[in-house]
This record gives sequence, C-alpha cells and structure tokens, in this order.
Amino acid sequence: MADTASADAAEQVLASRPDKAQLIEKLVAKLPEHVILHAEEDLRPFECDGLSAYRVLPMIVVLPETIEQVQIAMQVCYANDVAVVARGAGTGLSGGALPMENGVLLSLAKFKQILDIDTANRRATVQPGVRNLAISEAVSHLGLYYAPDPSSQIACSIGGNVAENSGGVHCLKYGLTTHNIVELEIVTVEGERMTIGSEALDTPGYDLLALMTGSEGLLGVIVQVVVKLLPKPERAQVVLAAFDDVRKAGEAVAAIIQAGIIPAGLEMLDNPAIVATEEFVHADYPTEAAAILLCEVDGTHAEVDEHIADVREVVEREGATEVRVSRDDAERAIFWAGRKAAFPAMGRISPDYYCMDGTIPRKALADVLIGIGELSEKYGQRVANVFHAGDGNLHPLILYDANIEGELERTEEFGGAICELCLEHGGTITGEHGVGVEKIDQMCVQFPPDELTQFHAVKQAFDSKGLLNPGKAVPTLHRCAEFGAMHVHNGELPFPELERL
Repeated sequence: MADTASADAAEQVLASRPDKAQLIEKLVAKLPEHVILHAEEDLRPFECDGLSAYRVLPMIVVLPETIEQVQIAMQVCYANDVAVVARGAGTGLSGGALPMENGVLLSLAKFKQILDIDTANRRATVQPGVRNLAISEAVSHLGLYYAPDPSSQIACSIGGNVAENSGGVHCLKYGLTTHNIVELEIVTVEGERMTIGSEALDTPGYDLLALMTGSEGLLGVIVQVVVKLLPKPERAQVVLAAFDDVRKAGEAVAAIIQAGIIPAGLEMLDNPAIVATEEFVHADYPTEAAAILLCEVDGTHAEVDEHIADVREVVEREGATEVRVSRDDAERAIFWAGRKAAFPAMGRISPDYYCMDGTIPRKALADVLIGIGELSEKYGQRVANVFHAGDGNLHPLILYDANIEGELERTEEFGGAICELCLEHGGTITGEHGVGVEKIDQMCVQFPPDELTQFHAVKQAFDSKGLLNPGKAVPTLHRCAEFGAMHVHNGELPFPELERL
C-alpha cells in the first residue's frame, strides 16, 4: 500500500508540473526576460560540462545577475516541483553539471566579482563565478595568493571548486578547497539565503561548511565564498627526478614523505604522459624516462636549501636516473607548465580521452600503477597516467576514439575498473573531480546500504523534494541493486523507503 501511495503521489507531482511554456511564463513574470534562455541555439552551450561524453539539452537556462534573482528562480522552481542544476564555469570532469531535460539549469556565470580583500585577516570575499586564478592575480601585489590550484585554474570558477572540493598540484601541503575557505553564502532549494561557516576561527554547532564543500550542488546553490589567502613563500624550487621504472618512482614518493619532507607539490607522470606533454609544451622533460617526479619545496631560503638537498638524496637513493633542480622561477614555471598541460596534451595523441580520478594510500601507488597497466592490456586501450602523487590522487587518462562504435562504452567500463582497483587497495573512487553521473555506480561498490541511507537522510534534510541536481553523486538503493552491488532478498530491496526520496 505504501509503495502504491508513493507512486500515486509521484504521478500527481508530475501531472502538476508546468510544461516549458508555462514555466517560462512563470519565470518571466518575476525575472527580467533577458536572463531566461529557452531557444535551442541558446541552450546548446549548456548541454554538458567538461565530461563531454554525456550530453543533455536543458529545458530552460536561467542566467541570474543578482542573489535576489537566484532566490526568485529557486522559489518559482520549488513551488512548481521543477528540478534545478547549478552550473559554474562548466569545467567539471564528472558530469556534475549535466542538465535535466525537464529542468532548469541555473548558471552562475555572471557572478564574477571579487567583492572584498581583507589583508589584515588574509581573507577575500568572492562571487562563485570568479576564476580560481583570478583570486591570486588580484592579491599578488599584496604578497598573497590563494593556494588551491587545479590544472584548470585559468578557467574554472571558485563556486565549482567548492562544489567538487577541488585540489591541485599544491594540495599536499596546503590542502583542498575545504581547508581554504571559511564562509559560504548559499540559497536553499526554497529560495532562502543562508550563511554557513564564519570568518571567526571557530563556530559552535555542526561543521556544515565541510558538509557543503564537495556536496556537488545537492544541498544548496553557492552565491558567495570567503576564501583564505596565504603569504607568498620567500622562495620555491622544483626537483625533477627521472626513473627507468614506475615502481621505483612510486616508491620514491613514499620515501620522500617518510623522510619527514612535506613538499608544496609532488607530482608524477608516466612515459606516455611525458612524451605527449613534451611535444605540446616543450618543458624539456626526459622523454626516455618511464616516469618523472616533480617535487616542489617552498619556504625561507634556508628551508628550501635544506629540503632540496634532502629530496635529491632520497630520489637518488631510490634509483633516479637523472635529477634536475630548477635554477630560477622561470624554469620552475616551465616544469609546472608541462604538468598542468598534461590533459590538453592528450589531444595530440588521441581523438578523445577519458580522465579518471581515484585516490589511494601512497604505499599502494606502485601496485596500482602496475594494475592499471594490466587493465590497459585487458581492455586494449592506452593509458597516460598523471598523479597528484604526494596525496595519492590518480588521474589516469584513458585514450579512445568516440567515433568507433562501442569504444566509449568500453572506456567507461575500463574507468569503472580503475575506480574499483583503487577501492581494493584501500582508496576511494574520487579525490577532487566528484562523483557526478560518471562514478555513481561505483558509489554502490564503495558504500554499503546503511551508509547510503545516511547520505539520503542528509539530502532529505536540505532538499526534501529532491529537486537539487537529482540523479548525481548519491545513487538510489534500487540503482545499486540493478548494478549488482547490493544483495536483494526475494526481490525486496533493503531500506525500500529510501526509493521514495
């Protein structure tokens, strides 16, 4: 009876939901007409994010210019049971901003102002559409910068960074987005403004700031962010170490950390990534190496001198065939330019690539690298590996051709196998790209039903109608059962009540 009542209620909601023309009329009645896009040619640029393998044309796009307009859009959608997907710069790599064909895509692209710079407290208040790199550029003359630096920082927006808890090459020492923000202002699904966190050192109550960071748009719409700013280090220098074996490179990563050195960044590229990147950027990488490490240390001149010597000693002991130390900031920038251009460099060697994102304990790095190589042979597809090696965040790039029938499907299966390989070694299916639609089935593998139950309960507390970014990040138990990652007794799902959320 309960299931029948639930189905009847769902049908009533669908029946009462306005069609496209009706919803446009309701939105235009309360918002300026120019912020509402509904013609197909205007909607097409929003059909996917950086994971272009998945595309859906939204029913309507709303491009608000003020927080009040965001509130109005949310109020209209909430009153009419219309799903809303918030979108930033669209550089995400997990399909987290994939629109709904019967929903509204809410773009925060016009929210691109830095509202305040507080040098005394090393804070900046920014709108969600501000580019990541623009923050550091705006405070550089003050001797400050914003630490998280994803490879897409020239284009990605801070709101999206918060939604996905992005990191970057310097997250080993300075942390992810969650460690570098102090306050958020959000608009709830009902259209109310809410401040989460505080510019004070600590606040009482639950840590909702950490909960909101990485929530992938499922709990609220971010409209303002207060970020931490750090003083620029006195000096930074990079060691480039080449290895003739990927296992040696992986073991060198663990040895550096074990030696008590906390690098500002510790990155790894394997040979396919080295070759493609060198052809693209000309960073003078040793193309004959099986793998290279880029290890940056920063601090005072004395600290850097000491740590550079320590890193050189460690990598040489671990079998490095070549060691270089950046001679100045220009050469340091060139070393990093190669790493940061690794993703676009794949376009030189493959029509398409599929970027994965898993995280493992550092001690498992070498074994997982070998395992990825074995999976590459099994699936018959090349892989170029790029890693935030210091914190175990892997970015295998599966090379494929979407024009070949069945190739994308095989690539997705390969990517899922990499995620599950990470789980087998005590890791997780994502480090900074988020789950989105890409890894939602692997969530069924990582988390048992009782933990998924808690995730749904959190979602229910913030969004009882399930209108915010539905179908992303947290799978239903029914989906997990279909995926084969959950035991079903006599055709009955555990916790069937959650299928109504």
